[in-house]
Amino acid sequence: MVGFYVAATVVALMQLVRTRDRRVLALLALFACLAQAHSRRWDDPWLDRFHVAAGASGLVLLFVLGRERAR
Repeated sequence: MVGFYVAATVVALMQLVRTRDRRVLALLALFACLAQAHSRRWDDPWLDRFHVAAGASGLVLLFVLGRERAR
């Protein structure tokens, strides 16, 4: 599972470099936080923090994409 999130982070980073679109930053943060969260042990106190950060990144992504659609 961690490998999928790391690969998705790399693909999002390549897309950011290719297009220079700032909307990809929220997607990049989402996948990076999920990769970190899933690489932690179940008793690590940072596990919940990375999952919360991933959720916050997802909400930012929804906000950014919703604003684009409203235009």
